[in-house]
Amino acid sequence: MTGECQFRAGDTGFWHPCNILSELASKSRFENSVMIPCRPIVFGLLSLACLWPSVCRAYDPLALDPVSPPAPIDLSISDTNRERDIPIRVYLPAGTTPQPVILFSHGLGGSRTGSAFLGQHWAARGYVVVYIQHPGSDDAVWREVPAADRLGSMQRAASPKNFLLRVKDVAVVLDQLTVWNRDSANPLAGRLDLKHVGMSGHSFGAVTTQAVSGESFPGTGQQFTDPRISAALAFSPSSPKRRAPSAAFEKVTIPWMLMTGTKDIAPIGGQDVASRLAVYDSLVGIPKYELVLNNAEHSVFTDRALPGDTELRNPNHHRVIEALSTAFWDAYLRKDSAALVWLNSDQPTKVMEPADRWRFQARLERPLAAPQ
Repeated sequence: MTGECQFRAGDTGFWHPCNILSELASKSRFENSVMIPCRPIVFGLLSLACLWPSVCRAYDPLALDPVSPPAPIDLSISDTNRERDIPIRVYLPAGTTPQPVILFSHGLGGSRTGSAFLGQHWAARGYVVVYIQHPGSDDAVWREVPAADRLGSMQRAASPKNFLLRVKDVAVVLDQLTVWNRDSANPLAGRLDLKHVGMSGHSFGAVTTQAVSGESFPGTGQQFTDPRISAALAFSPSSPKRRAPSAAFEKVTIPWMLMTGTKDIAPIGGQDVASRLAVYDSLVGIPKYELVLNNAEHSVFTDRALPGDTELRNPNHHRVIEALSTAFWDAYLRKDSAALVWLNSDQPTKVMEPADRWRFQARLERPLAAPQ
């Protein structure tokens, strides 16, 4: 069964996953790979969230542990095979028990220090967050370059060579995290639940994320896909330039969340809003989610405005990004049924701006039961 739920915050009529209600009333369990179908109904009358209203009231992806996480740790991974050092920044949660791991890949010209608001929030929610810095396409490509030459330097860095370096960086980092997790002398020892790994990234980092999370490429298929990744979140996703998006994304098998803005255009990369939105439509048979932030530019997923921005930044957008991304990780890395119920409903629209857009197609991976 298939269908899509589309929401716009502030609407009075939504597409809800309400057709599932009759099945819930007549069945005690579901088969695997059931897609939630949707029918138009009046907002608030029936929705998946309304099955257990106490659950939605209790689940809050913005609530933080009262114990603050420790300061982030900066480390470096040496890949001797490629003679390449990969800087990383690790945001650890409070406590010492193993927790799911989220990787983050920065955009072109970025570094491990960028988009810190995400690492800070996810760590405060109990995740180990590892920011990967990719030499060759990091801030070194512009920092010491004269202002007049920076755009050209950035364009040259957006190369197939750096793409290949980036996707290999992800595998190398996961390999090293596995070693460190077993090394009693390392500060990460015993802290990493590497059976539950999420991958994320912005812009060139979204391209990296897509490649290691199931994207197919001409002649090589899914050669970059890393089976250790359980779920993926792409900020400013990209469609391929020389082939149909369906050919690139139809074989993805893990949950994906996509976030973009109505003005999410960058001077490098050749992507426009339509090409970013095409990624969602090309994903088939998996849980998929898409957030479109109204009037949000490419910099909305960073800590500050970028040169060339024309819109004032909406302070609520970071709150929306934190809430929806956290619910996604909780649902698919922690297997939190309350988070899944919250995510697969109208609840996300309650933190969104009226003109923001939210759509999803969710698959029940296991029998759906009321959380205890």
